[in-house]
Amino acid sequence: MIEKKLFRTDMLKCALCQDAPCTKTCGRMDPAGLLRSIWFDDEKAAASRFPAVDPCLDCPAPCESACVRAGEVPIRALMTRLHDEVKPGLEIPLPEDESRLRTELCGVPLENPFLLSSSVVASTYDMCARAFEAGWAGAAFKTICSFDIHEASPRFSAITGDSGSIIGFKNIEQLSDHSVAENMEIFRRLKVKYPTKFILASIMGQNDAEWEELSRLCEENGADAIELNFSCPNMADGGLGSDIGQAPELVERFTAAARRGTKLPILAKLTPNVAVMSPAAEAAKRGGADGIAAINTIKSIIGVNPHTYVSAPAVHGMSAVGGYSGNAVKPIALRFIAELGQNPALQGMHLSAMGGVENWSDALEFILLGAGSVQVTTAVMQYGYRIIDDLKAGLNYYLAEKGFSSVEEARGLALDSVSDTTDVLERDTVVFPKFHREKCVGCGRCVISCADGGHQAIRLSEDRRPILDGKKCVGCHLCVLVCPERAISSGRKRITKAS
Repeated sequence: MIEKKLFRTDMLKCALCQDAPCTKTCGRMDPAGLLRSIWFDDEKAAASRFPAVDPCLDCPAPCESACVRAGEVPIRALMTRLHDEVKPGLEIPLPEDESRLRTELCGVPLENPFLLSSSVVASTYDMCARAFEAGWAGAAFKTICSFDIHEASPRFSAITGDSGSIIGFKNIEQLSDHSVAENMEIFRRLKVKYPTKFILASIMGQNDAEWEELSRLCEENGADAIELNFSCPNMADGGLGSDIGQAPELVERFTAAARRGTKLPILAKLTPNVAVMSPAAEAAKRGGADGIAAINTIKSIIGVNPHTYVSAPAVHGMSAVGGYSGNAVKPIALRFIAELGQNPALQGMHLSAMGGVENWSDALEFILLGAGSVQVTTAVMQYGYRIIDDLKAGLNYYLAEKGFSSVEEARGLALDSVSDTTDVLERDTVVFPKFHREKCVGCGRCVISCADGGHQAIRLSEDRRPILDGKKCVGCHLCVLVCPERAISSGRKRITKAS
């Protein structure tokens, strides 16, 4: 079995180019597309597309010399590994159709569960049109409002990993800077050109009358559903955005106002800047909401410049608390979706999940915790609309491999395994680490971490291989996590006391 994401570690230098030179040079297949699939955890679908006979065997690899980082990406080796290591282990061929991806949002059909979330990635006609052409099922349009929006510059900052890819992303961006009339025109045009695509109209009002009026206008101009923005952390004026989401009485009040303006399905988009989300979600249901969208960005500060003493992004010597997103927030988002999915008072409500989704397996985790649709922004900002190819292919392959006929069959399957307290966990078994000596390079990282962050249960032999002291090991698995070679896994178990 190929360990997850081992391929990605071998292609960290790949720039994931537009109109990639490697593919232009190859002439035999699409190495750029296959590399992108590897990056987005879609190796099985990639291997399914790989030719039966490895075209790289007798090839001098002009793709590698044509690469914008010539000699730094082992393209031929990665392609050969797809053919030699992944393809032989495939249990099923790549599904020929995407019918199992079809689902619905509050009764409205979706061709797949993937939507653009309300943000800059869904803020103009052209952008939505290109996303729809790429294969996205729909878009939550950037939040429509009637008040003046004047953005700061710069307004983005990020925390990056060793590869340079974004781990956590901060924005201080606000709402749509188009007029209500301009946005309504965009809705009408989109519906004429793309009648089967889903338009989720995100709105924000300043009072009851505006919430009602905006929801009415969106319905009249072609929206399929309404999303109430009770969660933006970047509003210049108090009493808007996440200020509402933190007050269940306001959530109920403004949801009821929007409900008076429309018969369309309504989703309340709630803020994660709370201890628990259920009170606001239940209030939204009382106000007439049909579903919940979560999470929006988390209030944050990224970095402080040690010379200017200003955090990022710096705007003429000042900065502000802003919204944090990206893959780093996924564990927090999953926690909130599980909370909502397990709440019996919310049964029957649609959950549209977002927060750190970068690949199909990220999306699947939300679905397994009860989400019926998945929204994406930060990954699109980094990699483009093209990621929909691997989102769909990876999820479609997984569903087919598991024998599921639809996304709905997978929804909520993980909820029973999640508890909000550790009291339910079995504590009478120790699972020892297993050392794979053929992979071990003798770095001793496991020894260092166990000595200084664990229970001093590992030492190195004379040939620099780890030796476990079972009397000291408590099975915490810190060593498994820190090993840079993935040479440690779960091993045998020991019962510590009779049950």
